[in-house]
Amino acid sequence: MSWEERLSRAGWRITTPRRVVMQVLQRAGRPLSPQEIYMRGRRIHRSLGLVSVYRSLEVLERVGLVRRVHQEDRCDGYILASPGHHHILLCRRCGRTVEFPGAEDLSGLIAQVEQRTGFQVEDHLLELIGLCSPCQRSKS
Repeated sequence: MSWEERLSRAGWRITTPRRVVMQVLQRAGRPLSPQEIYMRGRRIHRSLGLVSVYRSLEVLERVGLVRRVHQEDRCDGYILASPGHHHILLCRRCGRTVEFPGAEDLSGLIAQVEQRTGFQVEDHLLELIGLCSPCQRSKS
């Protein structure tokens, strides 16, 4: 199913800003900040506004079409999301991201955290940070 079909089935319109944001992210090789998406998107559609980028990202993330990536040294970035539950590997040097399936059972860990803290965990976000293979090779 295409991203347009997923968006429509979720009850959202396919607007020009949403289309531009998806085009920019499809071409990106790393997470992009909203400002980077805006700058690249203006090359595709000159009247794209920064507020429209933020609103589009909010909707696209809600529908599960994009995923927010928390980066150590700058604001959050966004990547295209694969269907289903995934986690992220993030290269500290080049910013490359790789998704891996989230099928691993974290229920034991979550139960321990709930018991120790009194929190009721409703969701989780797992992101592993390190160096990708090309950056490891260039380091040595």
